[in-house]
Amino acid sequence: MKSIILIGYMGSGKTTVGRQLALSLGVTFYDLDWYIEMRYHRTVAQIFAERGEDGFREIERNMLHEAAEFQDIVLSCGGGTPCFFDNMEYMNSLAETVYLKATPEVLAMHLKMGKVERPLIKGKTDEELLQYIKDSLKVREPFYTKAKHTLDVTLLENYDKIKTSVELLRKQLSLV
Repeated sequence: MKSIILIGYMGSGKTTVGRQLALSLGVTFYDLDWYIEMRYHRTVAQIFAERGEDGFREIERNMLHEAAEFQDIVLSCGGGTPCFFDNMEYMNSLAETVYLKATPEVLAMHLKMGKVERPLIKGKTDEELLQYIKDSLKVREPFYTKAKHTLDVTLLENYDKIKTSVELLRKQLSLV
């Protein structure tokens, strides 16, 4: 099996879908942010604070090149990963890439419900968050759409819908 790399905006469910997909395929799941935190013994927020976004993106690229070389895995990447350096082309050369796509409104709802502190959206009001997502997607969407596959994840609000999305994705990737 070719490895599978999930991309998409923060809050699109890359970790949630990735875990379920890996479980259903009997392969190992990696979250690139967690992998970075494990290797650097720092949270992504700490790395951002210490090295800035440019420093973080350099680390992220290096760790992507390390983790993407593993065999038979599902890897979820940070929302910005595909948008820097040649990361998207690199991922496409090694794996089946999947863009988890959702509307800005759904992404905002997921981010507000989520418990993870995300440095790029910290302290934003609901209106500022929605506008930030819309503006970010305009920049990021051209990178995301380079993925080999796209899965609409607008309706990922419960376990059954997550399971259904994983089944749809398995069919799309011819892994049924």
